[in-house]
Amino acid sequence: MSVPLTLLGLLEREPSHGYDLKRDYDAFFGRGKPLPFGQVYATLGRLARDGKVVVGEPEAGDGPDRKRYVITETGATEFEDWLREPVAAEPHLQTVLFSKVVLALMLGRDAEHYLDTQRAAHLQRMRELTEIKRSGSLVDALLADHGLFHLESDLRWIDLTAARLDALAAEVAKK
Repeated sequence: MSVPLTLLGLLEREPSHGYDLKRDYDAFFGRGKPLPFGQVYATLGRLARDGKVVVGEPEAGDGPDRKRYVITETGATEFEDWLREPVAAEPHLQTVLFSKVVLALMLGRDAEHYLDTQRAAHLQRMRELTEIKRSGSLVDALLADHGLFHLESDLRWIDLTAARLDALAAEVAKK
């Protein structure tokens, strides 16, 4: 997730205070990983430095003065370019799962045990996402579906790799 570009997108909708940006980010994009306030303001500072947002005059409120951030033409152009550009097709050919299996084989460790442990972790996360899908909003359900599809794909790979573990071990031993 590109935090700067996401904040620019939220600012394109309307000028906002940092607190409001964090709230909206967390509501739509921060499921399970809220954006820290420090990161919000550090990112807004960099966007202002780079001419992508401007900071309005401080506004008095109940607490400390609040600043309203407004997207600039430069920021809007960058956001539009990012929005139009397709996301890189995943997955990459080298993954953490694959690396762990090959390293386990290289080091004479139990790769099958690793695959079984990973399968159990994936199944647990799938149960959690299924519950989110059942009880959450449409946004939650769509995010859960995205995660479930990726986990299902990983599980197919885990099963295929487990079935080919002896052949992979022999190939790894040749190198």
